[in-house]
Amino acid sequence: MSSDDLFAGEERVIAAAQALIDDGRFADRADAKLYAELLKDYQKLFRTTRRLLRLSDRNEQQLNAMTAEQRKANEIIAQKNKELEALSKKLSKYLSPQIYHSIFTGAQNVEIASSRKKLTIFFSDVVNFTETTDKLESEDLTQLLNRYLTEMSNIALAHGATIDKYIGDAIMVFFGDPESRGVKEDARACVRMAIAMLKRLRELQSEWQELGAEKPFKVRIGINTGYVTVGNFGSQDRMDYTIIGSTVNLTARLQSHADIDGILLGHETYSLVKDEVAAEEHAPIKVKGFAEPIRCYKVLGLYDDLANEGAVIREETDGFKLLLDLNKRDRAEAIKALESIIARLKE
Repeated sequence: MSSDDLFAGEERVIAAAQALIDDGRFADRADAKLYAELLKDYQKLFRTTRRLLRLSDRNEQQLNAMTAEQRKANEIIAQKNKELEALSKKLSKYLSPQIYHSIFTGAQNVEIASSRKKLTIFFSDVVNFTETTDKLESEDLTQLLNRYLTEMSNIALAHGATIDKYIGDAIMVFFGDPESRGVKEDARACVRMAIAMLKRLRELQSEWQELGAEKPFKVRIGINTGYVTVGNFGSQDRMDYTIIGSTVNLTARLQSHADIDGILLGHETYSLVKDEVAAEEHAPIKVKGFAEPIRCYKVLGLYDDLANEGAVIREETDGFKLLLDLNKRDRAEAIKALESIIARLKE
């Protein structure tokens, strides 16, 4: 109902009152004058009230129009948010989760900048990749390589690695940026990751052989710890978050000298993980750009895993630590050494 309909009855009352005055039906002039003044005030109030109600109607119409526009705007915003979310998920496939999260949370600016940090770096490469895959059709090769990279990447992310890049069949990751659990724990996580990758690769090799692959992928892995420059490199329009420095180059050289399906550690990495990782010193390697031969170590496995396999005996409590490698000493020698220790304790 409009405001005009609401006031139709009021207008009739005013018209009737005015007719009483015009017809001179009041015997007393004082009463007629008072009635006329009351009617005048009522008419004024009526006009004001009607004006306010009409203004209220216009405001309500404008508000309804604005509400409809706001609802439409909200629908557009919701649609745009869905599109941005979909685009964001697509972009995340091109970035390591840690880098993606730090950028989209504002923790890291998208600008050319870098810093010096001590990181643990991992390189792996498929041995004789061309020879291994030269008999494969491109579709089979693509499926095989993507399966391998997916499996290795899942393990890397599960251990907290930052995936730097894929270089064909090679994988480069690092620990310690943008998130770090401390240099020692970063190094340990990296070696645990590499061992887990080799274990999974052995499972894939058996699977691929059953499917008829003549030469399943085999890899070499190098791990090294040291200071690098990490950050965004490139141009203002196209940049890459990566690491550079001699430590990176040395890690790649360690990888190339590792045994097939083996892991070779740099000296600093070995120093950080030796309480948890069994390793034996490898012959020093001569590396271009380094004056002295580089000390390195071949990983044998995690002590806990070797203990479960019966290859080592390991006991460690407060003030007591025993590590016996049964691959290096026979049981008779081990018993003799332990008896000597017991005898010294009884003195």
